[in-house]
Amino acid sequence: MNLLTDKVALVTGGSRGIGRAIARRLASEGATVVVTARSLNQAGSYAGTLAETVALVESAGGRAIALQADLAEPADRDRLIDRTVQAAGRLDILVNNAGIADYAPVVDMPLAMFDATLDHYLRAPFALIQKAAPVMKRQGAGWIVMMGSVTALPPAKPYDMFARKGGASVYAAAKAAAHRFTQGLAAELLEDNIAVNCVAPSTAISTPGADRYTPADYPTERVEYLAETALALCHLPAEARTGLVAYSLHFPLALDLPVYSLDGRELLPPPVIPAHAYAGISNTGE
Repeated sequence: MNLLTDKVALVTGGSRGIGRAIARRLASEGATVVVTARSLNQAGSYAGTLAETVALVESAGGRAIALQADLAEPADRDRLIDRTVQAAGRLDILVNNAGIADYAPVVDMPLAMFDATLDHYLRAPFALIQKAAPVMKRQGAGWIVMMGSVTALPPAKPYDMFARKGGASVYAAAKAAAHRFTQGLAAELLEDNIAVNCVAPSTAISTPGADRYTPADYPTERVEYLAETALALCHLPAEARTGLVAYSLHFPLALDLPVYSLDGRELLPPPVIPAHAYAGISNTGE
């Protein structure tokens, strides 16, 4: 359908997993995708490189540009938006996906891990948005997508083993802050026609970084549903769709959105919400 023809999207954490999937789906709709991560040609702690993502996009007929950057480094954060505009000519979409989840009980968590969690999920997106929003304002429109999590929702009682022993409280608090940040920023940027939304898995998605916390027998969901949800947050005017926290299975099902493969060529079955999904998820993202 070429929903994103002539648009440029910057996807952080684009070397693997969810970031790679979103980049591929946006590219399949005509966007030039700029992918950034630390791993350019050689993988780091986890499998996946920017070069591999670019190759996947180009093999499907899309256009991608790799910009190596470490978002934990202030200098890299400060330069990334300018580098994107220089490389691609403009910036229409920013997907703040990068981050590595580190879990530990609060009483045992090193301060460095706490600081890194907030840095990944709040400080880096904040810094990029401050640079990206003026670019989007000058262009007359823009789309910002944050990455959320079902862990941001309160743990159900009686507490299960994950809530009691999983060590996700700080990560979950950062994601809850990202949800609220999305909703507040959407209000601030509405008059500038910049949509701000959040996308999150309805359950769990298998990725190189997340698999260490997911039991081997856990029924993870396909990443295509999240990528399709992200796409749905990247093309309508802000007055039509902003301030949402949209979950990957619930949102396309509620809006009857067709879901396609990452290359945009194959129609997938409608999502099915499993019985183990969190009961309090908003279907429409409101």
